[in-house]
Amino acid sequence: MSWDKRQRPVRRLDSWPPSNTTLPDKRQQTRVGLLRFLLNELHSRSRCVNIDFRAILTSHITHCYFQNGPIFSGKSFGAKSNISGEAVFTTSLVGYPESMTDPSYRGQILVFTQPLIGNYGVPSSARDEHGLLRYFESPHLQAAGIVVQDYAMQHSHWTAVESLSQWCAREGVPAISGVDTREIVTYLREQGSSLARITIGEEYDADEDEAFVDPETINLVRRVSTKAPFHISSSLGDMHVALIDCGVKENILRSLVSRGASVTAFPYDYPIHKVAHHFDGVFISNGPGDPTHCQAAVYNLRKLMESSQIPIMGICMGHQLLALASGARTIKLKYGNRAHNIPALDLTSGKCHITSQNHGYAVDPTTLPEDWREYFTNLNDQSNEGLIHNSRPIFSAQFHPEAKGGPLDSAYLFDKYIESVQKYKHHQAMFSERDNKPSPLLVDLLSKERVGVHPSMVEFEGHAVGKIEPEPFVSTQAVQQPIAAAA
Repeated sequence: MSWDKRQRPVRRLDSWPPSNTTLPDKRQQTRVGLLRFLLNELHSRSRCVNIDFRAILTSHITHCYFQNGPIFSGKSFGAKSNISGEAVFTTSLVGYPESMTDPSYRGQILVFTQPLIGNYGVPSSARDEHGLLRYFESPHLQAAGIVVQDYAMQHSHWTAVESLSQWCAREGVPAISGVDTREIVTYLREQGSSLARITIGEEYDADEDEAFVDPETINLVRRVSTKAPFHISSSLGDMHVALIDCGVKENILRSLVSRGASVTAFPYDYPIHKVAHHFDGVFISNGPGDPTHCQAAVYNLRKLMESSQIPIMGICMGHQLLALASGARTIKLKYGNRAHNIPALDLTSGKCHITSQNHGYAVDPTTLPEDWREYFTNLNDQSNEGLIHNSRPIFSAQFHPEAKGGPLDSAYLFDKYIESVQKYKHHQAMFSERDNKPSPLLVDLLSKERVGVHPSMVEFEGHAVGKIEPEPFVSTQAVQQPIAAAA
């Protein structure tokens, strides 16, 4: 072992291949010697970058099959496991660690249109002053698998602690490179989001088409939502917000606590209307899948709006649940909106914002009741991007104003929400001496991070300590199965 200028251990490959390897002839010996020489040269020259030798030496032929569709072959650089899920694509140029840890991608095979992925490696799981993950949106990889055109064997960034290949292998997520992602995106745009499989070193078997798992038939929010309340304190203010966790991103929590609001997060189906009087505001987070699976959450939100004047804000899945609770419907988009550069028009001001988005469903604005109106609209496909109540401090956004990786055009929506929370708190103080600041006992007892959400855990079916049993949900016309969007 030798050391380079940055005092990193450098392992040379003089001992490769192992001594027990059988070399049949001199031609083969020459090939092995040449490969060893080339690898050593690459390694010796990588003073400022890291070469992913694991991906070089352990890649396997891998296939990506689309149900009743094309087959793509490439090389594996992730976990050696076979998976299936819904194939979707993102046109984001940066932020693959944030995208891959976003709970909204649970159950999906993520296709990156950016040709080169992995060039800045994977950062550490360091936490900030609020105890939140600094570089990830959740503690674990959420996507079922990833597909890229070209995987960067070299990565270089001051925050990197491992390669993308090592991260995927450690988290059990298969990854395939060397495929024409342009052709995949063309197929998905024409056919719509499709079921797909990633298999390692196997030949295609038509009978396996029946084994495709459709994540849209599963209540994915149940799987990513915390199984018991957790609390994030803020030393910057005295506000206290209740957050309904449908798969909350770390930067949503950060956007609230950095503005002076302590946050207590609850499971998605928690009867929030029974405890809302202990808080200054209610927030509904993002999450994966079909919003109509979350019937208990819709019922609880409807009861909340009937019984309280508390400010409410929703993002992504939270936006859709708020719409369902108000009496509107949701629709399934053909291939969804997943990018960092989608224009959304603010219908109240006429201003256009560049937004980050990740969703496969949208609200049908023609079904909104009279006391609601559209807040934002998508300038690419004219789909709804936000709602606002005509007379109460309730609004929502389909896009992500907290976008980690940017853009930050719409971050002011958190300021607007916090302003309404402060007004509500001051108004309540005029009629009651009770302060909704979290008690030291509550802060001490509750977990400081989401509970029971590791992707490998068996789906939770019971009720965690402290969780109130939700009331039975009564089906109404407001909650319907999604209808297909026009092509």
